[in-house]
Amino acid sequence: MNKKTLVIGASTKPQRYSNMAMRKLTNYNHETVAFGLREGVEYGVTIDTELKPYKDIDTVTLYLNPTRQVQYYDYIVSLKPKRVIFNPGTENPEFYTILKENDIKFEVACTLVLLSTNQY
Repeated sequence: MNKKTLVIGASTKPQRYSNMAMRKLTNYNHETVAFGLREGVEYGVTIDTELKPYKDIDTVTLYLNPTRQVQYYDYIVSLKPKRVIFNPGTENPEFYTILKENDIKFEVACTLVLLSTNQY
């Protein structure tokens, strides 16, 4: 099942986990959109540097540390995703509370592992 995914903290650097996630998401045929500090295109995915009002986002997968996430709380909630994945190093209890208050599910997990084990 295609789960439209927004990668926040996307990078064009192949050694970055966000880049690996974009590659794996596209390999598994999940529609992928991305936001990062530097624009670029990876695996057919354009990395936007401006926040866009994406529609029908199933999953937001985070690659930003908790301090950097704060400025995106309202934006992520406004997208009304079905879930947010907190990849290793992005764990954020403050944001978990905000997501719960807005009926958005979240997982503390690794997108790469979820995809590899058919749990995505």
